[in-house]
Amino acid sequence: MNIAVRYYSRSGNTKLLAEAIANEVNVKAVSVDSVDADIKEPVDILFIGGALYAYGLDKHLKDYLKTLKKEYVKEAVVFSTSWLSKHSIDLIKKALKENDIEVYDEFIYAKNKPSLEKLEEAKNMVKKIVLDY
Repeated sequence: MNIAVRYYSRSGNTKLLAEAIANEVNVKAVSVDSVDADIKEPVDILFIGGALYAYGLDKHLKDYLKTLKKEYVKEAVVFSTSWLSKHSIDLIKKALKENDIEVYDEFIYAKNKPSLEKLEEAKNMVKKIVLDY
């Protein structure tokens, strides 16, 4: 099974969550503004995350989401951190669906900086998603 983890983080909170997810599935978490972010071969599951900035997604993440194609991403799982709301989850899911990418119903979310407990919860959800796949 091919799995990828992509994220965008300004404060480092979403990066912490991305790295916990990536460690659980033995891949590298890659920021969407990295030269290594492109999905060059098909993945079964893409874990994709970002946060809410001024009630919207950061331009880096918005632009990256537009590049994703259903031919390369079989299904996506969304994750996010934010201090305000979970609205970023809806925005990311919407962008993925506009590209006809299947989106897993459940998502991973942490308010502010993810606690150790929240990171453990995220890892357990990742295990469940991968096992159910």
